[in-house]
Amino acid sequence: MSRRESGPSRRGATLGLVLAVLLATAMALGAPPAAPRAEAKDFQRDWQAWHRERIERLKAESGWLTLVGLHWLSPGENRFGSEPSLAVPLPSGRAPLRAGTLTVDGRTVRVTADAGSGLTINGGPIQPGVSRELKTDADGAPDILMIGTLAFHVIRRGDRLGVRVKDPESQVRRDFTGIDTFPAATRWRITAAFVPYPKPKEIEIPTVLGTVEKMQAPGVVKFRVDGQELSLEPVIEDPLDPSLFFIFRDRTSGRETYGSGRFLDADMPKDGKVVLDFNRATNPPCAFTPYATCPLPPKSNSLPIRIEAGEKAWHGKGAPEH
Repeated sequence: MSRRESGPSRRGATLGLVLAVLLATAMALGAPPAAPRAEAKDFQRDWQAWHRERIERLKAESGWLTLVGLHWLSPGENRFGSEPSLAVPLPSGRAPLRAGTLTVDGRTVRVTADAGSGLTINGGPIQPGVSRELKTDADGAPDILMIGTLAFHVIRRGDRLGVRVKDPESQVRRDFTGIDTFPAATRWRITAAFVPYPKPKEIEIPTVLGTVEKMQAPGVVKFRVDGQELSLEPVIEDPLDPSLFFIFRDRTSGRETYGSGRFLDADMPKDGKVVLDFNRATNPPCAFTPYATCPLPPKSNSLPIRIEAGEKAWHGKGAPEH
């Protein structure tokens, strides 16, 4: 303003010089160039689209919010139905009192439907009294058993076999209104260096069940935040569709964010680089339901800083005790 106020008393070349100075000042002190603004707008738009998709996946009829049961099977016969005393109790009023039997023999599970149960498998009927072997989630896509809208399938965790039950009418799903997040910021979209191992390394990943899963780590990523050098070790869940999966904790864990840590996915390295977008860090399924079997961060993935990005802890109705 002071430069402009000096203008009217000047003439000729002096006025031209003043105008030039004013233009240069406006360019120096004005709004940032259009390109950075456009990039920031694109970043926010892309993050908002990702966040909407994330919420829709959680709210889907087969999403984590629909889990209503996890029941571990014993060798031999395991009866299922809505009778509470059964080995696999289904939600009251949503299935016959006794609907069928799951028989465990080693790592094999077979299902037998009772007459009138209405039980289906992968959308097709099951003949009552006829035993059928079931695929577990360890075999890829598991066989899905249904009674009405209730869906359940067999999972394998180490040497344990269990039944996971989903109900699209679950109270948690009905009451879900979303997840609080830190404001999305470009400073938390970090390009890290990928340092591959000579060959993938088998590492032990603890779980909420108190067990340990062995997974393949292809290398380590190294990056800096506020001048501090940090590293994370990813694993690859599916060799047929590889991506980097990070299970990590930071100084917000147990405070603003879920106590057991968070998840982050990233594309495979390109030209020795990996993009870590912590704005897309998510709560594990165990943050929403006690019926999930989540992996926990390995010791190498405990960051000594606050990652103020991504999802915050969920405190909605039905949230598990932590």
